[in-house]
Amino acid sequence: MAKTIHTEFLVIGSGIAGLSYALKVANHGKVILITKASEDESNTKYAQGGIAAVMYEPDSYEKHIADTIACGDGLCDPEIVRFVIRESTERVQELAAWGAQFDRKEDGNYQLAKEGGHTEPRILHHKDITGFEIERALLAQVNAHPNIEIFDHHFAIDIITQHHLGIEVNSRTPDIQCYGAYVLNTNNGEVDTVLAKITLMATGGAGHVYATTTNPIIATGDGVAMVYRAKGKVENMEFIQFHPTSLYNPGEHPSFLITEAMRGHGGILRTQDGKEFMHKYDDRKSLAPRDIVARAIDNEMKIRGEDFVYLDCTHLDADDLIQHFPNIHEKCLSLGIDMRKDFIPVVPAMHYMCGGVKVDLQGRSSIDRLYAAGECSCTGLHGANRLASNSLLEAVVYAHAAAQDSIQRIQELDFRDGIPHWDAEGTDAPEEMVLITQSLREVQTIMSNYVGIVRSDLRLRRAHDRLEILWLENEALYKKITVSQKVCELRNVITVAYTIIKHSLARKASCGLHYSLDYPPVKKN
Repeated sequence: MAKTIHTEFLVIGSGIAGLSYALKVANHGKVILITKASEDESNTKYAQGGIAAVMYEPDSYEKHIADTIACGDGLCDPEIVRFVIRESTERVQELAAWGAQFDRKEDGNYQLAKEGGHTEPRILHHKDITGFEIERALLAQVNAHPNIEIFDHHFAIDIITQHHLGIEVNSRTPDIQCYGAYVLNTNNGEVDTVLAKITLMATGGAGHVYATTTNPIIATGDGVAMVYRAKGKVENMEFIQFHPTSLYNPGEHPSFLITEAMRGHGGILRTQDGKEFMHKYDDRKSLAPRDIVARAIDNEMKIRGEDFVYLDCTHLDADDLIQHFPNIHEKCLSLGIDMRKDFIPVVPAMHYMCGGVKVDLQGRSSIDRLYAAGECSCTGLHGANRLASNSLLEAVVYAHAAAQDSIQRIQELDFRDGIPHWDAEGTDAPEEMVLITQSLREVQTIMSNYVGIVRSDLRLRRAHDRLEILWLENEALYKKITVSQKVCELRNVITVAYTIIKHSLARKASCGLHYSLDYPPVKKN
């Protein structure tokens, strides 16, 4: 039977942002952390490269700030960039204190890697499974805390606002408030009402809006879609980062990521005939920022009529290569590729969402009592293109800021009375899953074909018109059938796809990750 549950803090998502926030607020009230899969399944878990932070000279905060702003193509908020970068050292030290084992050199100092767009080595890592290691350490701390309860296999359907009390709200309503969320227990099909004084949205990315992505299957844009439906502010959704190097292995979904750290280690991109090509696009060659490298690969594949390019690591020390990238080595070997002597076939894949729920310096969204952190948020740090390995840093910095602000506010807040239970009416029909599966494939095909690395107004308008039909069909299905995770995820994917198209059409310029044939980029001195 559906329940009403009360908690001081509700955290939606179990990646680095949600877990670190939960740890910081747990001494000030009960925390319920909900995750729609197992507790360790998140985008954080699959982050290979690492977390960027200023640790030693000759690196400096000013250098990291300059690299971030340059990579963001002029659209980063300088105040936010300075705030995040200057927090980097302390936040990384905190992760280490929680038990994250970053690789060290023989002298005890951290072993720092270099990635595209960085002028200094500043990437802390644990082999090539850094995210997995951070997730492991944080979960151990969270599971040991008596005030934190994890609800795994629970799916947030919608956040609760005045709308659910029959009060009309829109994007111009100045005082929209969040009172918690309606949460589907996917084990028993019941929809519980979770009432919270403060809610943190930490749902990660939206990779499965596209047909090819490095994101786990849980990345369906749920947080952005929930906030958008609740009339919260969402921005910069046109800036979708395609990672230049996912492993080309047709039929595998999600795509296996070949970390940028391999290019930082000395890997070279080549066409299928073995020729280097990045020098034609940028002086930094294979270590140019991701937007430049992804477009270059896309262009080379199109003019050659080929499906992939190669990453060549055969000239690097074989033992050193395997020591740094054991997971990638094992994966490649399973496909008959020995990266010590074979080129690795790679292709761009959707990787990261630079836009999201608009938040301020404290992680507060435009909806009162609702915070957001991690990939589902838009802080102003990334601008038009994210600098490699700044994402985990941003997540932990904003989780800290949101936690501090939440602790200050929690005593003045109370639970909202009169929240109705979820309307559980609906029917089950055997054709539902076929309709949902087919609609999802259609959305992913539309987005990959028309809203990819290179765009145009014609392609975007076509995508908009096709998507509108799918939206109408799915809304009719959603209102008719018994609520399920699959139909809700499809609803969220369609909503996020719509915001990407809408924001792309509004951006009358090519900058960073949004490259339009109709608006060639202005050449910079």
